Amino acid sequence: MRSQKTVFCIVLLIVSVEYRGIKAQTGTGEEPVRYVGGVTIDPSVHEGRLRWATGTESIQVMRANRKHGGIDADSGWTYNHAPNLAYWNGNFYLQYLSNPVDEHIAPGQTLLATSRDGRHWSDPKIIFPPYKAPPGVKIPAGYHGYMMHQRMGFYVAPGGRLLTLAFYGHTEDPFQEGGIGRVVREIYKDGSFGPIYFIKYESHSQWNASNTAYPFYSTSGDTGFVAACNALLNDRLKTLQWRDEDDESDTLYAGNRDGDHLSALSYFHRKDGKVVMLWKESKAALSADEGKTFSYPVKMPTLLMSGGKNWGQRIEDGRYAMCYNPIENSEYRYPLIIVTGDDGIIFDNMLLVQGEVPPRRFYGRWKDFGPCYMRGIVEGNGNPPGDDMWLAYSMNIEDIWISRIQVPVTFKTEQPVNDNFDHLTPGGRIPDWNTYSPKWAPVTVSTFKGTANNVLQLRDEDPYDYARAVRVFRETSNADLRFRVYVDQNVSGQLSVDITDQYGNRPVRLVLNNKGMIMMNDGGKEKAVKSYTAQKWYDFHITVKATLNGGSYDAWVNGEHVITKAPLAEAVRSVERISFRTGSYRDLPSRTTPNETPAPPLPGADERVEKAVFYIDDVQLK
Repeated sequence: MRSQKTVFCIVLLIVSVEYRGIKAQTGTGEEPVRYVGGVTIDPSVHEGRLRWATGTESIQVMRANRKHGGIDADSGWTYNHAPNLAYWNGNFYLQYLSNPVDEHIAPGQTLLATSRDGRHWSDPKIIFPPYKAPPGVKIPAGYHGYMMHQRMGFYVAPGGRLLTLAFYGHTEDPFQEGGIGRVVREIYKDGSFGPIYFIKYESHSQWNASNTAYPFYSTSGDTGFVAACNALLNDRLKTLQWRDEDDESDTLYAGNRDGDHLSALSYFHRKDGKVVMLWKESKAALSADEGKTFSYPVKMPTLLMSGGKNWGQRIEDGRYAMCYNPIENSEYRYPLIIVTGDDGIIFDNMLLVQGEVPPRRFYGRWKDFGPCYMRGIVEGNGNPPGDDMWLAYSMNIEDIWISRIQVPVTFKTEQPVNDNFDHLTPGGRIPDWNTYSPKWAPVTVSTFKGTANNVLQLRDEDPYDYARAVRVFRETSNADLRFRVYVDQNVSGQLSVDITDQYGNRPVRLVLNNKGMIMMNDGGKEKAVKSYTAQKWYDFHITVKATLNGGSYDAWVNGEHVITKAPLAEAVRSVERISFRTGSYRDLPSRTTPNETPAPPLPGADERVEKAVFYIDDVQLK
């Protein structure tokens, strides 16, 4: 028989467990999702010391250019942000908003770019121009012009029509009372656009067809267009994306959730039919009725993020993915990661999607460093061919990028590497390679100088960025690597080759510099090992012995033994990646780089530099 004291202690323990929230069950409204990987980032390096999601291809859609911008190009405006993505009629559609310099400062507009394959993009076109109020309508007191702000960009209607949407508001606060309303127009199959209409006026204010710049959608003579708009207004999950730009108590948005602020919804359906709803600042909820009602949004303790967005979706292999910036500081939003899981509840394996942070060329207010505000393709807005996952985002809130993430999402390979690129389509995808491809520094498979031989080409004309291609190979402490390099020039540009471990440490470093010399590390020192000439193939053979008590490597160039048992630059347990990069390693900006200190544009940011071209072939790991 238990003593009275024992019973009291058991009751106290039960009360304590429930009070601390241990009763909450993962996968319910108390905790809809959980990351269980335990791995987080090292904020001191751009890549976070993470393993890579192998085969991810990153392509720059738009490079901001103040000097040479123009209408139907990039407008010369350097605040570019909040991309949205759809796939329809055999094309990718990507829209983003744009301001001249700063966030939330007028004027503002929205642009659209298209692509057949996700790699080669059209020049952006202005689809929602800067707002001009009708005659006699004045800007309300306290506001300073008009801007754009939107959390949603596209809707494919049940009848197959494609709508694109945006939101007009007042500078500097487009939310709630500062908003005007949401506009819509149709994108036709021939690439042209229908007229602009308002589809919803902001709920707080007295906006209507008599005092706004565009007519209301219901006045359109196109009954199919009106039906498409009505279908959208009746789609609760789609319209919930509008909530933080409007009156949150509007019944369109499932009621007022006790005044909590929910921003930038993304969502996916679990296998049991429930909808997982994700917002900024690690918030999540569940809905069993397609968003008509949902559980009280709660902050996920295992999802580390700040004011950046969280994107979630079901991927082609039936698993689930979330992508976000795993750091609480909004001014330094890097790296961009992916976590995956089988059931849409438990997520594991934090992997790198985008770890590059190029210099921010143009200062602007609230232009945070890194790849941020990521959005994929919303359910119902198209499914591109193949199994890949597509993700759009802004870089430093000035350039627009897209990444194709290879599915299944993996981080290592046990297969031998023997890549000669001959079976690949020039200009097409490069399976199992992670590529970083700015517009002025692209990475492509190309035919080598009129021959039948395909090669990996890295071209660079960017004064502040580089091309990069990374191959993950079988993790090993005894690596035997071979590859070939051909350089068009030896007096401009450089090719840096690193062999790294899973954390991004670089024990072996090789550079073909702009003085015609091949440089390699001897421990922590760099030394010249051989000269090279332009327009000639060079065969490299490197063996690495990685041990915690030092380790060493040997290197041969065209059969000549140029490095013998040189100490590694950094002690590592093993190696698993080889990186080719048309520039030096970078670790700036860092978490201490001033973010909001005004500065002039970087010198020469709008001009190309002398072109440097490098070809890589026959990459092998024995």
